Amino acid sequence: MVLVGPAGVGKSTLGRELAARTCRLFVDLDAVADAYYAQVGWSMDRLRERIAAVGRLEAEAEWEPARAHAVVRVVADHPGAVVALGAGHTSYADRWHLAAVRAALGRCPEVVRILPSADREVSLGVLRRRCEVDKGRSWVVDGHDFLAHWLDDPGARLVATRTVHTDGETPAQTAARLI
Repeated sequence: MVLVGPAGVGKSTLGRELAARTCRLFVDLDAVADAYYAQVGWSMDRLRERIAAVGRLEAEAEWEPARAHAVVRVVADHPGAVVALGAGHTSYADRWHLAAVRAALGRCPEVVRILPSADREVSLGVLRRRCEVDKGRSWVVDGHDFLAHWLDDPGARLVATRTVHTDGETPAQTAARLI
């Protein structure tokens, strides 16, 4: 099972819970992605350098090939695992990168898009509060609202086999429902 969704939705927490309940390996792409990025000449240091040079939005576009490569590789390297993809790993301006990710995820039995609510504004509010409290950031950078972008981006909807709304459930309750 692959979990996708915006920052702050709880993919990692839910993924750990699902993996424990199903006795499967849990892989958080954000935690292992550096090795995959390096395979195509990227690193988090390079991303930070590009952000400083051209701004976050442009740097994200330059980083797309590395993100797509990481998704393709993590799915291939960890069959049967519960995998959580970071928010940007389903958001692509270049249709070829999204197509590569869709093809890789198309081989996974379940790709679940996680959202707090069916209501966009409620979801955005919940996610913003969580990100500010848990991560110390609002995700509004250089005038661009990345959190709203990830919430509205069609990529996550296109790769998902279903969408699940947590609506205030605990990770254990959502995991039980998913299983």
